Amino acid sequence: MTRKGLFIPALCYALAVLEAASAQLVAADTLASQYSMTTSTSMPFPSATQSNSDTQSFIVSNWGLSRGRIQDGAPDLDFVNDPFPNDATPGASSNPKASGPVLQITYPNGSYSHDTGGAQLYSLWNTSDSSLLSMMVSYEIAFDSGFDWVQGGKLPGLRGGPNPDGCSGGSNVTDGSDCFSTRLMWRKQGEGEIYAYIPTSNGICKDSNIICNSDFGTSIGRGEFSFASGQWNRITLIVQLNNPVNVANGFVSLYYNDVHAISQQNLQLRSSDVVTAGGLYLSTFFGGNDPSWATPNTAHTYLRNFRLWGSSSPSNSTGSKVNAAARLTGLDSSLQSISLCLISVTVVLSTFGLL
Repeated sequence: MTRKGLFIPALCYALAVLEAASAQLVAADTLASQYSMTTSTSMPFPSATQSNSDTQSFIVSNWGLSRGRIQDGAPDLDFVNDPFPNDATPGASSNPKASGPVLQITYPNGSYSHDTGGAQLYSLWNTSDSSLLSMMVSYEIAFDSGFDWVQGGKLPGLRGGPNPDGCSGGSNVTDGSDCFSTRLMWRKQGEGEIYAYIPTSNGICKDSNIICNSDFGTSIGRGEFSFASGQWNRITLIVQLNNPVNVANGFVSLYYNDVHAISQQNLQLRSSDVVTAGGLYLSTFFGGNDPSWATPNTAHTYLRNFRLWGSSSPSNSTGSKVNAAARLTGLDSSLQSISLCLISVTVVLSTFGLL
C-alpha cells in the first residue's frame, strides 16, 4: 500500500478519535433540569441477592406495578451480584457507579417473544401527579460477554395512556387514542434504536431517520449507536407528548452513555387527552414473533439504577396539524382495506351479471 493509502485511513481514525473525545457528556440530572422535569423517583433495589420467589415479591411490593402483577416472565427475574463489578459505566462523572445487587433477566435457549423468555412489567409513576406529559428514564444495562444479538430484541423504555396492555405485543392498531409506548431495541450486531408504538402521522415514514416496519412498530434512529456486550451501558430516554393532540409536535431523544445519539421531532404520540406519560415499561425479550429471532443459547441482561423524572408540561415545539386523511393506520387502514375489497367484489359480481 502506498503512503497515501496508509495516510487516509490513519487520518480518518484520528478524526474519529477527536470527534469521540469532543462529544459532550450530559448527565441525566442535568438533562432533567434542562427539560424542567422537577419531579423524580427511582426503583428500589434490595441490599442483598435474592431467590426468584423473593425477587418477584420484592418487585411486586416495591415497584408500583400496573394491576399489581408482573405481566410475563416472572420466573426469569433474579437479583444477583454484579457480573461486571469492576466496570464503571461510561459517561458523566456525576452518575456514580452503583453498588449492590442488579436485576438479572434470563432469556432461555430457543426463546423469542415476551411470553417465551425475558420479562415484561409496567411500573407506574409512584407519585400523586397523574398528569405527566413529559418523562425521562435513565438506567444501566449490561449484556453477557459474547452476547449473540441474533436479529434483535426489546429493551425497557416508557409508556402511557389508560390502556396498560395495548401499544405492544404485535398490535397493529396504534392510533394514539388510549396508549403509546417507546421501548428500545437492539438489532443485529447490537445496533440500537427507539422502538415506538405511535401513530405514523403526516408521512413520518418518509423521514430518513424513521423505519415504519412492515410487521409492527416504528423504528427511530436505527444504528445511530450500538450496544456493547460484557460491560455496562447507560440509556437515557426523553419523551415529550404532543400538545394539542391534533398537532404533531411530540419529541423523543436518547442519550447513550451520556452522549446524545437520537432526536426526533414532529411526532404524534397521542390523539387523545386521556393519554399521559405513565411510567417505566420494562419489556425485554428476543424478538420478533417467530423462531428466526430465537436465542440459540440461554442468555442474560442485567439492569440497575432505574430513575425517572417527569413534568406536567408537554412539548413546546412547533408542529403541523395532523392530516386525518393521511393517518390511515391500524384500524383505519384495515377498514379502508375492507371497504376497497367490498368495492372490488361488487365490481366483479356486476361484471358477470351476478348483482
